[in-house]
Amino acid sequence: MQLKSIPTAKLAVKAAAILAVGALTLTACGGSPTPAASESGVKLISSGKFTVCSDIPYEPFEFQKDGKNVGFDMDIAAEVAKDLKAELSVVDSSFEAIETGTALTQCDVSISSISITDTRKSVMDFSSPYMDDDLTLVATAASGITDIKSAKGKKVGVQQATTGAKYAADNGIDAQQFEDSGLLVQALQAGTVDAALGNQSVLAYAIKDDSKMKRVENYATGEKLGISIKKGNTAMADQINSTLKRLTDDGTLKKFQTTWFGEATK
Repeated sequence: MQLKSIPTAKLAVKAAAILAVGALTLTACGGSPTPAASESGVKLISSGKFTVCSDIPYEPFEFQKDGKNVGFDMDIAAEVAKDLKAELSVVDSSFEAIETGTALTQCDVSISSISITDTRKSVMDFSSPYMDDDLTLVATAASGITDIKSAKGKKVGVQQATTGAKYAADNGIDAQQFEDSGLLVQALQAGTVDAALGNQSVLAYAIKDDSKMKRVENYATGEKLGISIKKGNTAMADQINSTLKRLTDDGTLKKFQTTWFGEATK
């Protein structure tokens, strides 16, 4: 859903230090000040830096604008870094590395619109959910697609290694797989696919100003997004949940959600 050109492969991760502005939606923590990393027992991979793995671009959660990494997840990451009194450093990783937990060998956490699933929980721990995000099917008005059944036999795109890809396969859709959401949305806009199946937040954001596109069907999958943490790292989990609670309690999360999604996404 990226409007800019984006790399077609991410075989190596690249680190970029950033200070993101704002913060988005989450299930928040408390209103009291949060201790710095050393005071809270949190051990960072790189001293003084809160290192986050994220699959960029994935609008509106994480993408580049004016040379900076911005988005809903980036705003949340910036808030965690602030509570840790650390500099935010973002590593651009493939989603495959993120969902398998491999990314956590080089990052303190992964923040990348990650749906909490039992399979993923077997290789990583998660924060409290910070957003509900079910699936949607979007299609060109001229495609004739009105639901999942009518999408069979059509050119449907999904992002590989996502719940959207799994849902398509489970419903008999032989979907074309794209490495990231930016390439998926570009294909939809270029007409090389008739439809795209993925999370409501991302796809609704991508087509909101395009009269040629429409959301034809939503799927209540009960997806909840969380921040992934290395197995057994309870100090980090407690810190992340504390920041999320603060953002929820003081209304910042709702503010960020409105900023990036226009209205609350559940």
